Amino acid sequence: MHAIIDFIVESVSAFGYFGIFFMMFLESSFIPFPSEVVMIPAGFLAHQGEMNFFIAILCGILGSLSGALLNYYLALYFGRELLIKWGKYFFFDEKTMVKMENFFAKHGHISTFSGRLIPVVRQYISLPAGLGKMHLPLFCFYTSLGAGIWVIILTTLGYFLGQNEAILKEYLHLITFTLVVLVCIGIAIYIYFQRKAKA
Repeated sequence: MHAIIDFIVESVSAFGYFGIFFMMFLESSFIPFPSEVVMIPAGFLAHQGEMNFFIAILCGILGSLSGALLNYYLALYFGRELLIKWGKYFFFDEKTMVKMENFFAKHGHISTFSGRLIPVVRQYISLPAGLGKMHLPLFCFYTSLGAGIWVIILTTLGYFLGQNEAILKEYLHLITFTLVVLVCIGIAIYIYFQRKAKA
């Protein structure tokens, strides 16, 4: 395990800021690539004085946004037609597509932001945003906001706990669980106020 961690740290160090950007681009696109193995070593290297803490975070956020935009545009330009053409075989018709587009027109911001904080979901939340034709500036803002929170958490963990693997894993699991719970609470509060406003 230590050999693997050393290899990852050395890889991030060798490729520098572009490596952070590129690997976070992969993580945020349709290629599954855990952000933990990028930003935690980056934070550790910042602690060692080999990287600038804030530039590493910026590269991580920009990489995440770029990968999300790739998914967004793929879904926007190719996804709708394919879903309408083949979706009927999976009980997905054009009426369902219109409902989804209307949903993202109204609630795309909260869905995009919260989705970036949930493991597995964060890689794919850009696809329904593209299918739903979410307003691009809003998509970029909420994607960057959600990705920024996650990137800052990982980089900070790497900065302070990068040498202690056991504590790092414990804190990472705890933070991930806490984030998921907070996101669920936030969504519940959002739904409550939406229903109250309608009433």
